[in-house]
This record gives sequence, structure tokens and C-alpha cells, in this order.
Amino acid sequence: MIQGTGSDVGKSLLVAGLCRAFTRRGLTVRPFKPQNMSNNAAVTTDGGEIGRAQALQARACGVAPTTDMNPVLLKPQSEIGAQVVVQGKIRGNANARTYQAMKGELLPKVLESFDRLQAEADLVVVEGAGSPAEVNLRKGDIANMGFAEAADLPVLLVADIDRGGVIASLVGSHAVIDPAEARRIAGYVINKFRGDVSLFDDGLTIITEHTGWPSLGVVPFFQEARHLPAEDAVALSWTEAASERAIKVAVPQLARIANFDDLDPLIAEPDVAVDFVEPGRALPGDADLVILPGSKATLSDLAFLRAQGWDIDIQAHLRRGGRVLGICAGYQMLGQRVEDPGGIEGPAGTSEAGLGLLKVTTRLSGDKTLEEVEGRHLESGAEIRGYEMHVGVTEGPGLERPFARLGDKSEGAVSADGKVAGCYLHGLFSGDAFRAACLAGLKERAASGLAYETKVEDTLDALAAHLETHLDLDQIYQIALARSLKEAVVEQFPLPRPRKAP
Repeated sequence: MIQGTGSDVGKSLLVAGLCRAFTRRGLTVRPFKPQNMSNNAAVTTDGGEIGRAQALQARACGVAPTTDMNPVLLKPQSEIGAQVVVQGKIRGNANARTYQAMKGELLPKVLESFDRLQAEADLVVVEGAGSPAEVNLRKGDIANMGFAEAADLPVLLVADIDRGGVIASLVGSHAVIDPAEARRIAGYVINKFRGDVSLFDDGLTIITEHTGWPSLGVVPFFQEARHLPAEDAVALSWTEAASERAIKVAVPQLARIANFDDLDPLIAEPDVAVDFVEPGRALPGDADLVILPGSKATLSDLAFLRAQGWDIDIQAHLRRGGRVLGICAGYQMLGQRVEDPGGIEGPAGTSEAGLGLLKVTTRLSGDKTLEEVEGRHLESGAEIRGYEMHVGVTEGPGLERPFARLGDKSEGAVSADGKVAGCYLHGLFSGDAFRAACLAGLKERAASGLAYETKVEDTLDALAAHLETHLDLDQIYQIALARSLKEAVVEQFPLPRPRKAP
């Protein structure tokens, strides 16, 4: 189990890299995260949803994602409350205090999913959440040491040197966690190192002297991580717009922005600048395209959008000849009204006027659509693939001008002048043909030749090679085997050498 001294220390990326590295060694590997909190989610082959990071980790293993890989997913809807998804299905909503009381009854489901993964794999790489040093949350914990104890797992503790205080974070973690749980930690990893690694040799000695934990490696900062889907909105803070790039895309950073990894393929284009516009800043006047992204709280984010004045900016953008695309909740916002008669997102009967740019109305409902889809974009004729993940039904005369055709049904809506479009399809821009057609419709350009899915695969391979170089994978494998064999040394089970991933 990979735990961290804090959030955003790089656990998700390290698990993805370890999954790919051990898969390249010929092992059958599966990722697992008992509890995740994220509004970036992915549809699974068994008809549910899990955190986007676990879907990427499954890809690193060369397998399709399943709900067992992330049995508890929390999707924040407010500062104090979240939707609770258990084994891929909505369980209900809970505030922080209510969820604390709920965790005990969720542990059997978590262990059930873990046991199914164990049965099909040589190795399961488990990701913790937050930090085991948050000892005030230890009671009923299912995300860190609570799960490690229940499943009897060895733990590797990851610390982020890039943020500073790395010695204190590791030594402090050792000081506050239960001594029995400290003994469960088989070693530590220093992540995101910049510069000459040998300069930290004394630091490693100090950490080991204070904790008794061995170092399993120092991992230099992996720059190519920007080519992989990010899970947390904190990643948006380091997404920089390149002003010299030819095509400019503006994305309002909604309070409950969701599935913003939809934009990753655009970020990867060498001539496209994607500007995530933070609250308090106007949408840039020179944008070619404004994309309204997904949201976990459509009604409140629609009000939030207006409070920022972004609705006025969008109107000005259209008068200048720009285009607007809404995806999922962004599509709902573009319509004439969003209604919540059953109280899916708040008090029953709540309603909010939309931006009025598409002649459609959305009614939120308890049934959630979760499915992978494919079809054809009607304007360009390009093939498209993606997934739907939404509550609500959208109706109205605007649907007579659909955005796409999915088999025998129409999808989305386009305004009469063709400048505004919306659809429920996440992952659209991952398709090279659609992305190229969309960008060519904004401005004349030479095709970049970017093969996005290939780039993700190449980056996972590069990450695996990076970890092969800087971590002791043989020792990590021995630690994992010792858990099942109850032996300190298992040299009779050598780890195969790396090979090309499937």
C-alpha cells in the first residue's frame, strides 16, 4: 500500500508507474484505492464509476477499469457535503460528520472488492488517501492505516520534497501515528526531487535514524506527468496558457468543476493555449473558443458563473465571432432552464435560468446515465468516442439540430448560427480526428500530428522506466511477497526483468 505524508505528494502517479513497471515485468497487476475524493471520474466496464486516477492505473496494467478498483468514491458538491458512490453506484449524499459515522459500514464492501482483485492478480498496488498522520481521523478509517490493518498490508510512505519540509513530514508522521502502525511501514520514498540527488544523502540518514525506516529511493521530478490525466483540481493551478500559441481556448474554472481531464488533449496540442480562468478574472477577449466544462453541482455552479460575470463575457465573446461548447453540465447551463424537482442537488423544486444560448431545458432526476458511446460528429463527419456520466434529461426544440449521431439516436444541440454547441459526451477531444476538425473550424492550421492516446501510453512507459531507474523495485516486490508468505526474505521468487508493456 502506497500512503503519503499529505495530499498531492504524487501517490496516484507513483501507483500508475508501479502498475506499468510491474506489468512490464510480466506480472498480473491491479490498482486499488479504498476511498477516493474526486469529481474527476471514469465509467467502468461493469456499468459504474470510479476515480479517474484508478482508471489511468488500470490502463497502466493493460486492463479495463472496474468498480472494484475504487469501491468508495466521494464527489464533493459543497464545502461540507459530497455524493457517496459505493461500488460504482450512488449511495446518497452525506456531510463530513455523517460520512464519519457511515465509514464503518462501508469497510466490508471495501474488503469485498479488494478480495476480488486479489483473486485475479499476482500483485495489487493500493493507494491511500490524504495521510495516515491525520490521526484525528483514524477512528473508522478505511483510506489509510485502517484499511492497511484490515487487509494486513505492508505500507510504503511517500513524501514530497518539492513542497519543502520533507524531513519533518516523515519524522513527524512517525511521531504521531500509533507505534504498531509505524512498524507496518516498510520504507519510504522521496518524490519530486529537483537537482543533484546525492546532495540529499545526509537527509536520508537523518530520516532513517529518527524513524527506523529504510529509504527505497529518491524519485526525481517527472516532467512528463503533465501528459497524463490529472485527478485533482489543484492541477489547474499549474496549467499555463502560452500567449504565443495560435489558438486560444478559455475554460471558466467553476467551483465544482468536474472531469476537466476532457481538456488534456487540447493542452497537449503544440499550437493551442488552454486558459483555465480562475474566479475573479474575466474570460479573455481574444479566445477563439470558450468551453463550459462539467460540474458536480450544476445549479450552484450556474449561479457561480453569473456571480463572476462570465455570462456577460460569453455574450461578448459570441458578438466577436467566437464559439462556445458546453460539455455535460456545461451543456445544461447553455439551455434556457435547469430544474431540480426532486432535490438531487439541493432543496426540491429548485430551478435556475440558463444562459439561453440553446433552446433546451434540463430536468435533473435520480437516474444516472453511465455508459461509453461512439458515433459521428455531424458538422465535421469525424468519428467520436467518449462516455456519458450525468443525471438529468434534456429536452426542447434545440435538439432538432443535434451535435452528434450515436448509432440510431441524436446527441446534443447546436444553435441556428452554429456558434454554440453542447453535448453530454466526455472524452471527445481524445479522438484525434474530432480534435483536429474542431481546431480547424476555429482557425486555419497545419495538422499537428498528435496521436493523443499513443502519447499517454508512451508517457506511462516513460514513467515506468523512470521508477525502474530510481526505485528499488526488487525490494518493493520482496516486501509485497513477504506479506503473503509471512517471510522476510523470498529470494526464491525473483522479480522478472522488464519487458515491453502489452
